[in-house]
Amino acid sequence: MNMEKLIEGLLNLATDLAIKIVTCLVVFVIGNYLIKRVVRMLDKSRLMKETEGTVRTFTASFIKIAMYVILAIIIVNIMGVPMASVITVLASAGVAVGMAMQGALGNIASGIVLMLFKPFKLGDYVSIGSVEGTVRELNLFYTVFVTVDNRRVTVPNSTMMNANIIDVSAEENRRVDLYFTCDRLEDQVLVTQLLTEEVEKTEKMLKEPAPFVSLDGITDTTLKFVVKVWCRNVDYWDVYYDLLTRITAQLEANEISIPSMRVSSLDQPRIRQ
Repeated sequence: MNMEKLIEGLLNLATDLAIKIVTCLVVFVIGNYLIKRVVRMLDKSRLMKETEGTVRTFTASFIKIAMYVILAIIIVNIMGVPMASVITVLASAGVAVGMAMQGALGNIASGIVLMLFKPFKLGDYVSIGSVEGTVRELNLFYTVFVTVDNRRVTVPNSTMMNANIIDVSAEENRRVDLYFTCDRLEDQVLVTQLLTEEVEKTEKMLKEPAPFVSLDGITDTTLKFVVKVWCRNVDYWDVYYDLLTRITAQLEANEISIPSMRVSSLDQPRIRQ
């Protein structure tokens, strides 16, 4: 008799557990489907489309994680685990996980700061330390870049917060600075004239601020000249290579001795977009 009651109790327990497991699976499948659908609807919503890119991706990541947390709590509740016990366990685990995941929590905090202060936006070409590329995504933990040779680079948000961020795309206009060095015995007036003539032929150059050509320095063996030309940001590399090619060819055509040549930009790092 006792054995029959034991078997009956075990069967009832197994049946109850099986029902809960099946229910949890159904809830998970439906919940997972609804979460993905909600995320897609948010991405297509007018509000999200009008939101700045970094804020949009960060908000979508936060909402997605929050919905999965709620789904997990619902499943635990279906299994019959008392919520008081769940809260106690989560509080204890939260302390331990928080200590073990200080870096991850720091990334989240940094991501929130980046989203609020917006030192860059999606689509900007950004340089940070040894990494440079176009910003494709800002989520809870990482910022994703795509380099000019199509490599995907993932940088922790905390790293972004602790580094100097150079946003090459932030301003509408940029300045191209070229430095040319020639032999000390060359005619500096002639060299300046040749440089000025080539600068004036530059089609994509801005008239204001006016271009600048001048002798920039003298050593025992060389003369150093500087050329500064403003252009639209999107035309930077067209102007850069156009001036470099034409000026070099002009100096060579006039038999100007060029012992060495250095090209750089004072305003921006030498970054290729």
